[in-house]
Amino acid sequence: MTQKLVLIGLVQPEQDQEEAFRQWYLGNHVEDTFNCPSISSVRCFKAAKGFLGAPPSEYLTIYEFIGEDADAAEEALAAYQADPDGWSQRLPNNNSMAVVGAGWYHEALSFGTQD
Repeated sequence: MTQKLVLIGLVQPEQDQEEAFRQWYLGNHVEDTFNCPSISSVRCFKAAKGFLGAPPSEYLTIYEFIGEDADAAEEALAAYQADPDGWSQRLPNNNSMAVVGAGWYHEALSFGTQD
């Protein structure tokens, strides 16, 4: 069985940059990244409320990758993002996003999912 590989991004708008963040990150960057050939799906969530404290970030984005090799996936993503012709609708980063944390994860266990 192939392990699922995901990149988790915990992000939020920079202070006083909510509208610019929505325009760039939500309105362009997430879809742009989805178009990377190594990505099979993307889901972005906005925090609704804390649990056992405050949420670590305002947004959580899950990028599901094809394959199991995190190093290869990271290289493919970096090459895609560095390609000025990677996506014709790509907007330049407007520096409205703060990365709270990010990391590569292999699925360890799941219930109620379909493969």
